[in-house]
Amino acid sequence: QVQLVESGGGLVQPGGSLRLSCEASGFTLDYSTIGWFRQAPGKEREGVSCISSRDDATYYADSVKGRFTISRDNAKNTMYLQMNGLKPEDTAVYYCAADSLFTVQAMCGKIPPGVDAWGQGTLVTVSS
Repeated sequence: QVQLVESGGGLVQPGGSLRLSCEASGFTLDYSTIGWFRQAPGKEREGVSCISSRDDATYYADSVKGRFTISRDNAKNTMYLQMNGLKPEDTAVYYCAADSLFTVQAMCGKIPPGVDAWGQGTLVTVSS
């Protein structure tokens, strides 16, 4: 199994930036896609951005295109989400996840059942 731990959340003013990290431990091989998801109060969990574990294929939700950038460092078993131009509607608990089968489109476009591993979440609050 893979264990995922998010960090980097916090309180930031509108227009500010944060960089989230997701570090994996345990068995980190044999997964296809890793990504970021978020759940705002009273809302369903949604896909934010996903990246292939094996190539450079990426997915971004329309709401974050041009503002967020996903990246990974395989040597460090770590994934990042650089968030710029943050808006109050970005306020949510952000989760990272990994799966051995789903493509980035399948995993992030609509969260499928049976995602292999989830982190515990890190809270991002965008407020003045």
